[in-house]
Amino acid sequence: MKCFSIDLDGTLLNSKHEISDESFKVLKELREQGHQIIFNTGRAFDDVIKYEHVQKIAAPIFTINGTVLYSETRDVLYEASLSVSIYKELMQILKEIGMWIMVYTNKGGFPCRYPALQEKDPEEIVKIFHHYDYDQILDKDDIKIYKIMVVAPGNQLEKIDQVKQAIEGKFAVSMASSYVHVVEITSIEANKGEALRRYQQLMNIQFDEIFAFGDGGNDISQFKAATTSVAMANAPLYVQQEADIVSKSNDEDGFAYAVRNLLNI
Repeated sequence: MKCFSIDLDGTLLNSKHEISDESFKVLKELREQGHQIIFNTGRAFDDVIKYEHVQKIAAPIFTINGTVLYSETRDVLYEASLSVSIYKELMQILKEIGMWIMVYTNKGGFPCRYPALQEKDPEEIVKIFHHYDYDQILDKDDIKIYKIMVVAPGNQLEKIDQVKQAIEGKFAVSMASSYVHVVEITSIEANKGEALRRYQQLMNIQFDEIFAFGDGGNDISQFKAATTSVAMANAPLYVQQEADIVSKSNDEDGFAYAVRNLLNI
């Protein structure tokens, strides 16, 4: 069985955050041929399942960069989380650097999740994070911290480097960047590549081939776990250099184009 592990933003989704009819047609053809499709994304489950085309495809969903794995029937197979102590230490560092911070949990995203920012202007975004009380998140019953996602205000990319320097090698966490102005911090047990390996163990299967499709820094781990890795033309150069193949852009149906050429369909 061949596995097709597909990122969403910047890969399967075009710049209008839509799955094109051509991409959906290819997804259906892959399923009809008996291949395994996996949606492997940095998004939370609610931000994935809202897409009608996703709802119509029987496929596992790996969310939050491999933090929570869902089966084809949407049952939770695995979840990882950050400890409260690490969360508190990280939050202190991130606040001092001056980042916009989103916390993904089993109770939702606080003060929101990243897709909520995508259509807003900077003034609106500032209001979301201004004086938000992150301590109250820990007061919620049975809270699990899945991911801390930080965004450089006003695209101050030097702050991204500050975050990485302050955290790398000092905390048992995974860090990845789906965009150049973003850092996503998850459990050391969570990344897209590890999720592919873990799923095979959980389901007691072994894929003959794994094709991984992506465009962001958080896709490099799944590229390394794949037999064949495919970057979109819109991916940053450093991501393209990690891939075996560079396809067309997400606005040119790069996913569908690559699959048709790889499988001659």
